[in-house]
Amino acid sequence: MQSVTTSWIVVGLGVIVSLIGWYIGGYWGAGILGFGLAHILLGVLDMFRTTVKTEE
Repeated sequence: MQSVTTSWIVVGLGVIVSLIGWYIGGYWGAGILGFGLAHILLGVLDMFRTTVKTEE
């Protein structure tokens, strides 16, 4: 699997988790929402990361 594909999967799961947290509400929902938003942010940042190629 390519790096960009993995990043999109992480972003998509983050969106799903964020929506679940939004619908739950309360303290638990806020925690779940924050966890999902963190996944979205990390997935987007991973898309812009440069790849390091090692010579073998």
